Amino acid sequence: MSTRHFLTLRDLSPSELTRIIERAITLKQERSAGVLHKSLESKVLGMIFEKSSTRTRVSFEAGIAHLGGSGLFLSSNDTQLGRGEPIEDSARVISSMVDIIMIRTFGHDIVEKFAQYSSVPVINALTDEYHPCQLLADIQTYTEHRGSPKGKTVVWIGDGNNMCHSYINAARLCDFHLHIACPKGYEPDQQLIDENQDRITLFNNAKDAIAGADWVVTDTWASMGKEDEKQARIDAFNGFQVNEDLMQLANDDAVFMHCLPAYRGMEINETIMDSPYSVVWDEAENRLHAQKALMEFLLGQLSE
Repeated sequence: MSTRHFLTLRDLSPSELTRIIERAITLKQERSAGVLHKSLESKVLGMIFEKSSTRTRVSFEAGIAHLGGSGLFLSSNDTQLGRGEPIEDSARVISSMVDIIMIRTFGHDIVEKFAQYSSVPVINALTDEYHPCQLLADIQTYTEHRGSPKGKTVVWIGDGNNMCHSYINAARLCDFHLHIACPKGYEPDQQLIDENQDRITLFNNAKDAIAGADWVVTDTWASMGKEDEKQARIDAFNGFQVNEDLMQLANDDAVFMHCLPAYRGMEINETIMDSPYSVVWDEAENRLHAQKALMEFLLGQLSE
């Protein structure tokens, strides 16, 4: 059996995604009830961070521990990757010593090459192009609160970044329609747009995009590595802030999400994350449960 990787949502079939989400919901319920699992006992997760993160490290390290395994944290200072060793050499060596690997890095080509030479499953924990683990948590959250996203209208408001790209992939996998609202010049990857024209509609106005929305999501306007563009982006994204006034234009039962960290007064106002629309805190916690289910799946512990 070939090694399975999770580099984008496209690495899953719709039925596999459903199994992972259902398992994540079960794991969340069982953790709340005090049920312990040892499905990944003695397994070691290698965690390679070339980009730092609070939620990603805590959720993966806690998740593997909850399932009976252990996590090994490696920053760019701790690996030869940060000193110029070829990716394929690092992949061969590290994968010979651990059971599963997650990488949070810059170029998507890095995780693709690492997976090519790895003998164990590789998880994309974020690249500049995609953030599929966050989408697992987001899909779990919507499913818990509103049921299946199939046929719904999801609205992305903000930069056409890695999160936006992953929402485009989710639109096809989950069979929903995606409205993308971003200023001119900040649209997502053109190839993704061309490949998914039947699933997405582009807007340059947040108010037009949010009409009829069931699910609204945003992200910081200046992602990690683009801090030097902050003021230019603040100017360009004027009118794209998500607040209660904007959410009132969505459907009555619409939910609001943000992958965090959030910058109040910029992409959101001071109060939206604690409003009745918000499911942000469930969304953040669900990184833990969704990734636990993903690791079980990739290591063959999630039955048909």
